[in-house]
Amino acid sequence: MAETIAAIATAVGRGGIGVVRISGALVPVIARALLGVVPDVRRATLCEFKDMNGDAIDKGIALFFSQPHSYTGEDVLELQGHGGPIILEALLMRALELGARRAQPGEFTQRAYLNNKLDLAQAEAVADLINAGSREAARAALRSLQGSFSTQIYDLTEAIIELRVWVEAAIDFPEEEIDFLEDPNLQNKISGLKTRFFTVQQAAAQGRALCEGMTVVIAGRPNAGKSSLLNALVGHEAAIVTSTPGTTRDVLREQIHLDGMPLHILDTAGLRNREALNEADFTDDPIEVEGIRRARAEMIRADLVLFVVDAAADPKALSYQQELSSLPAGVPVTVVFNKSDLCSDLILLVPASAQKVSAKTGMGLQTLRGHLKNIMGYATPDVATFSARARHLDALKLAQRHTELAFAQLNKTRAGELVAEELRAAQKALGLINGEFSSDDLLGRIFSSFCIGK
Repeated sequence: MAETIAAIATAVGRGGIGVVRISGALVPVIARALLGVVPDVRRATLCEFKDMNGDAIDKGIALFFSQPHSYTGEDVLELQGHGGPIILEALLMRALELGARRAQPGEFTQRAYLNNKLDLAQAEAVADLINAGSREAARAALRSLQGSFSTQIYDLTEAIIELRVWVEAAIDFPEEEIDFLEDPNLQNKISGLKTRFFTVQQAAAQGRALCEGMTVVIAGRPNAGKSSLLNALVGHEAAIVTSTPGTTRDVLREQIHLDGMPLHILDTAGLRNREALNEADFTDDPIEVEGIRRARAEMIRADLVLFVVDAAADPKALSYQQELSSLPAGVPVTVVFNKSDLCSDLILLVPASAQKVSAKTGMGLQTLRGHLKNIMGYATPDVATFSARARHLDALKLAQRHTELAFAQLNKTRAGELVAEELRAAQKALGLINGEFSSDDLLGRIFSSFCIGK
C-alpha cells in the first residue's frame, strides 16, 4: 500500500487562504483525528482543525474526495485555512503526526498518472499550465491537459498498430494465397503515415515553442553592439552600454514574449580570439577570460546564437569568419549586422539568414523578431495549439524514422519480420510521450520539476 502523503499546496508566503493537501489510505483516519469527522464526499464542510491536545489550530473549509474519484485516484483531503505560514506548517505537522509523510515535488500528479487519471503528456501539461508565462501558453497547456495532444498520439499509435497487425498476419500465415505485403493498401497506409507525422510534428513544434520558448545567446567581438541589441529587444536598459570594450563580463539574462512565445535572451562577454586579434587587443584579465568561457558554455546550450557584427567597422563580417570554427557545432547561428543605419550600401557577404539592424534606431528589429519565430517554426497560436516539450518532439522524430525504415524495408527486402520490428519500435517511441513505455528515470526527471503540493 502506498504511503499517505501531505503537503502545503499553496505558494510560500502569506495570503488570505492556504491549502494543505493529503492523499492516501490514511486520509479517513487523519480526518477523524484532525477534524473529528470524515466530511461528506465533495461537500465543503466548515470545521475546526485540531492539534493532538484537541486545541484548535485554525478554522476553515475541509473537502473530502473518495477514491477513485479524486485528482490522485486515492482518498484526498484538502484543508483550506488562513494563509499564514505558521498555521499551514502546523496543519502539515499534524498530518505528519497522524501517519502521513511530506510529499515530494510533483508526487500528487505522479500518483494521478500511476492511477491512470492522466497520461504522461497530460501530467506534464499540469506543470506547463502552472508555469505558463502568457495567456496563449496557458490556453495551450489547458488543451493538452484536456487531452488534445494525447488524442493525436493515440490516433498515430492506432494507425501503427493497424499496420503491425497487417504485416504480422503476412508473417503468421505465409501459406495464404493473398500476399498481404503486396497489397497496395499497405503501402498507401504507410505513405499516409508520413503526412500524419508531419502534421503532428508541426503542431508539437509550435506547442514546444509556446511552452518552453527559445534561448538566444547574443555573441560577438567586444564593442560590436551586443548589449545595445539586448536592450533594444527587451525594451529597457538591462545592460550597461559604454564605448569601452569588454564592459559585459558575466552573462545577463532577460525574458520577453514574441506573440506569446517566451524568448530567453542572454547577453555575453565579447569573444576575443588570440589568433584573430593583435596581441595588444587580447586580454589575460581573469574576469574577462571567465566571462568568455561562460559565453561559450551558454552557446552550446542555446537554440540559436546571434553573432553580432559592427557593420560600420566590419562590413565583411571578418570577425564571424575568424570565430566560425570556434562556434558550437549543431547550434544555428544568425549573423546580425548592427549599426546598419551607418552603412546604407551594406552588401551581405555571409549566409542569406543574416540580419541588418540598428539597435539605436530600431531599424530591422521587427524583421529580426520574425526571423526568431521562423527558426522555431512558431506562428501566432490558434484554437488548436497544444503545449508540448522537446522530449515529445524527439520521440515523434524517432517514431517517424522507424516508420520510414519500415517503408524502406517493405520496398527493398520484402522482409515482413524487419518491417514489423521497425513498426514495433515506432509504436514504442510514441509510447514514450503518453507514458505507455517509460522508465523510472524519465518519470523522476519529469515530476521532480513540479512544485511541491501538485
